[in-house]
Amino acid sequence: MQESELIIACGKNDKVAKKQLFDMFYGKFAFVALRYCKNASQADILSQHAFSDVFYQLHGFKQHTVSLEDFCRTIFISSLVKQVKSIRNEYYVASTVRAIERTDKSYDLFLDGGYIDFKTIDKDIILKSIQELVPSQRLVFNMQIIDNFDLAKTSELLETSEQTIKANLEKARFNLQKGIEKNLKHSNNEQPV
Repeated sequence: MQESELIIACGKNDKVAKKQLFDMFYGKFAFVALRYCKNASQADILSQHAFSDVFYQLHGFKQHTVSLEDFCRTIFISSLVKQVKSIRNEYYVASTVRAIERTDKSYDLFLDGGYIDFKTIDKDIILKSIQELVPSQRLVFNMQIIDNFDLAKTSELLETSEQTIKANLEKARFNLQKGIEKNLKHSNNEQPV
């Protein structure tokens, strides 16, 4: 089925067309959902809602402006952002800065003073570290760094100021670095010597 036929069929609630569209993008979008959510279970649930938003908004697709994949991806991400924000007990935290134990006197960015080569790190460690970020930082990091949303669009979707976006992005970068170091240390300790 051609893209234009697929869109028309989805608009008419054709289940075969919806399944075809779902199958086209599910693999790519499932990983996106994992990055935005705190675990696989939450990602599965929120992905289902995000896909229904994609189907609902397909009537607004203009083929000459963007590709079908980019259109669906933008709606999917926007839906995920709204859903993560709606989980109030997770999103609204007292502080976006992680507490450290009183015995921890190290304020260095790197735990071991080494340099992390991101090209050699297992993607599962990076994903786990992103998922461990508090939601406000996780959303901003994904939107700004990975999905290349501009500052104005990020601010609009998160309904917050651009200055808050910048602050959360800096905190996210710092906490992601610490999280990767921690997860690398744990994964290295678990492997047999």
